[in-house]
Amino acid sequence: MDSRMFSYIKAFNFFSYGAIAIYSTYFAIYLQSIGTSTLEIGALMAGGPIVSIIANPLWGYLSDRLGNIRRILIIMLTGNLLVMQLVFLADSYTLIYTFMIMFFFFQMPLFSQSNSLILNSIEGTSHKFGAFRLWGSLGWAVLAVGAGPVIGQIGIDKLWVVYDIMMLIAIGLTFTLPRGTSSSTGSGRVNYRTMFSNRTFLLFLIIGLVISIPNAMNSTFVGLYIADLGGNSRMIGWAAFFASIFEIPVFLLLDRYLKKDVRTMVLCLTVVSILYSLRWLLMSSVDTAMQIICIQTIHCLTFGAFYYIGTQLTAMIVPMEFRASGQAVYALTWGGLSGIAAGFIGGWMFDHSGPQSMYMLGGGMAAVGAISFALLYMYLRVSKVRITMGD
Repeated sequence: MDSRMFSYIKAFNFFSYGAIAIYSTYFAIYLQSIGTSTLEIGALMAGGPIVSIIANPLWGYLSDRLGNIRRILIIMLTGNLLVMQLVFLADSYTLIYTFMIMFFFFQMPLFSQSNSLILNSIEGTSHKFGAFRLWGSLGWAVLAVGAGPVIGQIGIDKLWVVYDIMMLIAIGLTFTLPRGTSSSTGSGRVNYRTMFSNRTFLLFLIIGLVISIPNAMNSTFVGLYIADLGGNSRMIGWAAFFASIFEIPVFLLLDRYLKKDVRTMVLCLTVVSILYSLRWLLMSSVDTAMQIICIQTIHCLTFGAFYYIGTQLTAMIVPMEFRASGQAVYALTWGGLSGIAAGFIGGWMFDHSGPQSMYMLGGGMAAVGAISFALLYMYLRVSKVRITMGD
């Protein structure tokens, strides 16, 4: 594979993550502007994770079966763009909810499949995963903050214009990508029973679910929290910028220094979970929108590190021929099941108890996750468990 192909992957990451960043950062504000309540927004966002229970394994299976992740990405991005037009044209909550369910079917598995394409493309080369994933963080940061003043100028009702332009660029770049076929092509039969029989992988998924619920609550409601404290669309964009831009040095450092050992990775996840707890407790005590923007910088050490380590840990444990399905299962717990709880619990708490109580709950859940990862690390260290499928 020539160097141009690797450059195309980086460009694709920049614009695909950037397009989703524009949706993720401003869509809740758009919904609020058309009269949607916080509780309704939470229920709407919970629809995506519900759909992902089916969508993630299905798209992962199709990727492994076809041996062509590029084709799957083209289908998902095109479906994403077309359905989102229906969302912006809808004039009732029922229609918006219906079309968003369709949108989530294409959107939720997107990043797990792009991760699989990267991992398969760099297999056997000197390239590292973080060097490609950082372009996604850069796109998320730059396009989210760049969209802020544009949306402030044209109005939140024109959000679809900015989103469509970025998504069209991402779709165009998808055609330049490699197929993303693994060097060991599977038969298309993914043995989930074998995958889940690995106790370490199963415990990692369960504990990760606890950690990811407050992260999903923050992703859904942080824009509304900033708005409640007097912030505008530009400040919401800057919050997204600072949450992502510092992921870049974190990915580079992890590429260079993280030991590719399961026990080491679990220990790192313990530290990350402690930082998560600190982050949410700080968010529960803010008085101004600017304080939220400052706290968002911790995102690079929480989500950035957890995302990187979780992706690598999954790639180590799951056999290569089932890599797309393994990443889909990881994405299902991190962005799927957790999002269901986050949408309903977060929406209810934000509406009835306030965002401070929501973030205090998140701090407690992250602390439970930290203790659980510490216990898992001790178990791995004492038992000398051999990390292979079926352990």
